[in-house]
Amino acid sequence: MTTYRDAGVDIDEGDRLVELIKPHAASTQREGVLGGLGGFGGLFALTPGRWREPVLVSGTDGVGTKLKVAFAAGRHSTVGIDLVAMSVNDVCVTGAEPLFFLDYYATSKLRAEEAAEVVAGIAEGCRQAGCALLGGETAELPGFYAPGEYDLAGFAVGVVERAEIIDGSRVKPGDSVLGLASTGLHSNGYSLARQVLLEGGSGLALAATPPELGGATLANALLEPTRIYARAIAALRRAADVRALAHVTGGGLPGNLPRVLPPGTRAELHLGSWPEPPIFDLVRRRGGIDDAEMARTFNLGVGLCAVVPKADAQKALDALAAMQQPAWRIGAIVAAPAGAEPDATFLPGLP
Repeated sequence: MTTYRDAGVDIDEGDRLVELIKPHAASTQREGVLGGLGGFGGLFALTPGRWREPVLVSGTDGVGTKLKVAFAAGRHSTVGIDLVAMSVNDVCVTGAEPLFFLDYYATSKLRAEEAAEVVAGIAEGCRQAGCALLGGETAELPGFYAPGEYDLAGFAVGVVERAEIIDGSRVKPGDSVLGLASTGLHSNGYSLARQVLLEGGSGLALAATPPELGGATLANALLEPTRIYARAIAALRRAADVRALAHVTGGGLPGNLPRVLPPGTRAELHLGSWPEPPIFDLVRRRGGIDDAEMARTFNLGVGLCAVVPKADAQKALDALAAMQQPAWRIGAIVAAPAGAEPDATFLPGLP
């Protein structure tokens, strides 16, 4: 008799994984969660009276080819943090409080311990963000993925008062642009970074310690998890009038900051007003990549931008410093030429 296991799908291994990850999910519980892991749908109740006019905000993303580095290094404990960060940061820049998160884990052959390690990272990301790991899906797809590999997708939901949505519409010339430090590449540009650092005859080993990294291994630099900005954004909003927020992902600063600027404005950013993590210089040097390509591919050390009135800039920076979140005033909003689309340009020197 042929069984489902003979076809490559092990239901028992899936059941074992559910038992392994229940404690991780339980560690992320927060007000509003109804029921536990294992139901057909995750239940979350908005607390009556807490919001006057609540608006739900959703986001979804993945980790991309950073997973290839995790496979090669045999390290699976941090990519779950990346997964949460990429969706939660997108939700938070609207001013929303993250409420819950769901994940999708797909592989050709399920290995419960490895998958549980990934989910432990997802739970850690949820704890950092203050949201609940409400549920997810594990898919075993024999023949679909390469042996030893998996893919991840994540889905976040938050809530914001309608009157408090941050959409950039109040940004004005004269406002200051603040840059909040990234932890490195985050989860963007890995196809290029892997090509110039790891592939071909001149590729480095993941255990290598290039001088640019100051003693750190390449694996550590490439697998540094994406920073989650939920608590930093909350501190910013308590300290200053936050008029716009931009999560700096694929497209870099010039591709993401203009998305939250209103017509008639543009951002002037000052190169040299913030320090770049050394991984960027390593990629630039080994790949012979020019500054324009670096800026449109990577975050260059700024993972989030905030636009605040000039008078609030120092208060905002002080609030971030109290949160141990490095940040700098990196530029300003200026009037755009008539009919020009919002953009972000780089200038030499300090703002």
